[in-house]
Amino acid sequence: QVQLLESGGGSVQAGGSLRLSCAASGFAASSYCMAWFRRAPGKTREGVAAIDSDGSTYYADSVKGRFTISQDNAKNTLYLQMNSLKAEDTAMYYCAAAGQVPICRPSYIAALVRNNYWGQGTQVTVSS
Repeated sequence: QVQLLESGGGSVQAGGSLRLSCAASGFAASSYCMAWFRRAPGKTREGVAAIDSDGSTYYADSVKGRFTISQDNAKNTLYLQMNSLKAEDTAMYYCAAAGQVPICRPSYIAALVRNNYWGQGTQVTVSS
């Protein structure tokens, strides 16, 4: 019933841009803490960015100043604008949602056993 579907991944050269989308269904994303995660092969999962119901945002230091998280409430869709891409940004990117977290940051979503939702992921590959 609750679904998150990522799209927009692909292969780009270093310095290029991509915009990832996460289409939500079965719930209103604007009422949830929404976040982007990524995981590269052999590496741990990393919280990339988050946006809460009041519009406040969080970014990991590794992407701050290059990535922007946003929502289109009419489309019930979450976005991640990725600029100045680097080879180290190569990873599978996932969106996630949680309705009950004390602070809207990726770590709080990841810590939940219930009341959190994950998409299937979209691959981003950046060539150096």
